[in-house]
Order: sequence, then C-alpha cells, then structure tokens
Amino acid sequence: MIRYLKKSKPVEAQAEIASQVRDTVEQIIANVARNGDAAVREYSKKFDKWEPVSFRLSEEEIAACVASLSEQEIGDIKFAQAQVRRFAEVQKASMHDVEVETLPGVILGHRNIPVNSVGCYIPGGKYPLLASAHMSVLTAKVAGVKRVVAAAPPFDGKPHPAIVTAMYLAGADEIYCVGGVQAIAAFALGTEAFTPVDMIVGPGNAYVAEAKRQLFGKIGIDLIAGPTETLVIADDSCDVEIIAADLLGQAEHGVNSPAVFLTNSPELAETLPAEIERQLAILSTAPVASVAWRDYGEIILCDTVDELVEEGDRIASEHVQVMTRDPLYFLEHMTNYGALFLGQRTNVSYGDKVIGTNHTLPTTGTARYTGGLWVGKFIKTCTYQRVLTDEASVLVGEYCSRLCGMEGFAGHKEQADIRIRRYKKSA
Repeated sequence: MIRYLKKSKPVEAQAEIASQVRDTVEQIIANVARNGDAAVREYSKKFDKWEPVSFRLSEEEIAACVASLSEQEIGDIKFAQAQVRRFAEVQKASMHDVEVETLPGVILGHRNIPVNSVGCYIPGGKYPLLASAHMSVLTAKVAGVKRVVAAAPPFDGKPHPAIVTAMYLAGADEIYCVGGVQAIAAFALGTEAFTPVDMIVGPGNAYVAEAKRQLFGKIGIDLIAGPTETLVIADDSCDVEIIAADLLGQAEHGVNSPAVFLTNSPELAETLPAEIERQLAILSTAPVASVAWRDYGEIILCDTVDELVEEGDRIASEHVQVMTRDPLYFLEHMTNYGALFLGQRTNVSYGDKVIGTNHTLPTTGTARYTGGLWVGKFIKTCTYQRVLTDEASVLVGEYCSRLCGMEGFAGHKEQADIRIRRYKKSA
C-alpha cells in the first residue's frame, strides 16, 4: 500500500503558466520583433539595470574575465568540462549514418547533420550557473554545431567572470551579456546586433521558459523546463542524514522546487522531518530551501520495492536518487526519469556540476516522453533515398500507384505512373 505522509501543494503544469507571465512574455517578444535592439536595450535597463555600449563581449572583455579567476578556479572549470566532453563524445560516437539496399536497386539511408547555429542561455540571476555553459555550449560543439552563441544576464551589475570563462573555455563563438526574455527573443527573431539562431537551449526562470514555448516553431528548443525537482528513493540501508542533505541540496534551487522522499522504511519516514529541520537550522540557503520543503516536500511510504518503482514512475521526476540495497533494480525497472543517480556514493550535485552527464533535464512529468539535453538534440537525422535501376523504379511505382489510387491522390499517382510508363519498356 502507498501512503502519502506529507503532501505538497499541487505543482502547476507548464501548460498552465500564469496568465501574467504569458502576457508579459508575449508583449516583450512583440516589442523586440517591432523595435529590435532598442527594445532589447529597454528591457535590459529595466530588468537588469544593464545598458552597455555592446551586449556582445569583446575579446578584451572576455580575456579580463578569464584573468580575474585563480588558477584553481580555471582548473576546476576545465576538469568539469573534460568530463562533460568525454561523455558527450561517447554519445556522439553511438550515432551512426546508415545506408541499406532494402530491395534490389533501392537504397535508403540517413545522415546525422548538426544544426547550423545554436543559442545557449546560461541563467545568472539568483545563482551564477556556470555549469550550464558546459552542458550547452560544450555539448553543442561536440555535436558539430558551426556557430554557438552564449548569453547570460549580468550578475551584480557586470558580466560574471566565471560564467564568461566557462563559455569561453567551452568554445562559444560569440559571448553576450544579456538576459531574460529579451535575450531569447533577440536570438530567435534577430535584430540589428543579434544574428538569429536555429535553436535555443538552456534553463531559465518561468519567463525564459515561456519565451521558449512561445517561440518554438520559429526556432527549435531543447525542452521547456519548470522548477528543479528531486526524488530520493531509499530503504533502511541508508541513513536519514544523507537523505535530508540530498533533498535540501535541490530544494535550495527555488521556493517552488519539489523535493520528494519515497521509502519502504517507516522509521526513515518518521525521523526525516526532524532531520530536515536540524539541517535547515545550519544551511545558508534555508530561506529558500525551507519554503520549498514546506510547500513542495513530500514523504511517501510504500510496502514493497515494486511499489517504489511504480510510484517513482508515476512521479517521473527530473532527478531520481536511489539509495537502496539493490539500486540496479531501479535501473532495470524504472522507465520515467530525467536522470538516475544510483547508490550513496553519487548524488544529484555531481550530475549538476561535474561528473559528465548533462544537467538540462525534463521536469513536470515530461520524463514520461522525453530525455534531457545531449549531443543528439543538436543533430538532425535526415533520410535520403536512391533508386538505381529501371526495374526497381517500376516495382516500387506499381505499388505506389495503386496505393495513391486508394487515397484519391491523382497527382501523387501520376508521379508514380509517369515513371512506370517511362521505365517499364526497358525493364
């Protein structure tokens, strides 16, 4: 039996974004479409108090950001990027062009073609998320994208040196200090100073997510990300201290970040609330994490391991951390998750920052039908066909002609029939 000992407020589905957010984003996009750079500058001044001569950073400005970091800081960024690059390259190597002769003289195939240009948005308002530069810019470069543009809002009134350094080391071709809806709109629509891109990726707040939703179709996107989510699944082989730390480590993302504990241990379910409160008393980000736990924290008690799997799949969380006697059981049986973190030696923070898997992941239950950002998101798998002989064209054409006739497509039928007439004599 599955029992809900602590329930959260209902989390709004992404399709039900508050009308105020939707309307505001719609107005900003329309203004950027009409007025270009002037509108971008207007909103940057209004929202970020940032009005530089140029939003694009010069080589000198980038070099100054890199020079302001210590050798240790630069080394740490390089280490993280090496891990992300290594795994992305392995993923890229798993994708193969194919070509096969399906019938005598009929050749079908596909080619994996990188998108030509991508805009990577790196959030930097509340926290300077430099790890997002690794996950987007570097992954796009490994995929083979020719032009990768990176943008982040100002932090404390200037470009954040660590974010800019991460963008630069990841291989960004252009770096901009501009944020919010105005950045997404500028790169999607193009202005005097912003050359448009084919695709925009990266996380952001509700306004950035809504901008991507409204502009999808005009440009491609990775996914529409909601608040960060974490699900911890543990049995009595795990201790309550590490469980509480892992829940609060993700709850600090935002006051609406769901943090869910799923267990078959009544003792852990009973003792967790007190341990959460103990850790909140010493956590510097408690003003955020405490609200997230209060409003969106859950404790769910199950009887069996199979119920844990069933409930985990129902939740379809962005991050799923499994700390049980047999974590591989969940790898073999769970189907709905953004990323799995198996065993007590790993955790979501490793995945967020450094271990090598991508941290841009599906939220709000969308893990039921999509995975997260990876090299394949930047690559179009495009098919082609060749017919080498008259005989093959007639063979396929006769089937095609009859099938078109069933559907009433006279023009389609003639496309087949003209080839039958032309090639049947020689065939």
